[in-house]
Amino acid sequence: MNQARLKDVPFFSSLKKKELELIARQADEIDVPAGKVLAKQGDLGDEFFVIESGTADVARDGERITELGPGDFFGEIALLEDDRRNATVTATTPMELIVMTRSSFRGIDNAMPHVHKVVQEAIEQRRVPAG
Repeated sequence: MNQARLKDVPFFSSLKKKELELIARQADEIDVPAGKVLAKQGDLGDEFFVIESGTADVARDGERITELGPGDFFGEIALLEDDRRNATVTATTPMELIVMTRSSFRGIDNAMPHVHKVVQEAIEQRRVPAG
C-alpha cells in the first residue's frame, strides 16, 4: 500500500510518517464494483474499511440510513467489540477501498491513541439505541 495515497485519505491525513508506514504495511487496497455487499447486517466482521473513492449505502433492517463516501470508514464496531455487523453496506458506485484485517486494525487502534479516539467517537455516533 502506498503511503502517499494514505495521506490523501482524510481518516489518515493527520498521521505522522512513521504511523503511515505502519498502516501501509498492514493495509491492502481493493477495487469493488457497484452493487457489491461489503458488510452484511448480522454477519461476523473480520475487516475494517476506509473509502478512497466511490460511494456506498448503509442500511439497517432494510432501511437506508446514510451514504458513505471518500474518507468515510466502516466495520470498526464488529472488530473492536467482537460483535456482529449492525448494518449492511453496499457499494453504489465502483469503489476503491483500504482494508485491514481484525488483527491489523486492533494493533493500530492500540498503538495510535488518536486513531483510537476517532474510531471510538464514530462507534458512539453509530451505536444502535437499545430497545
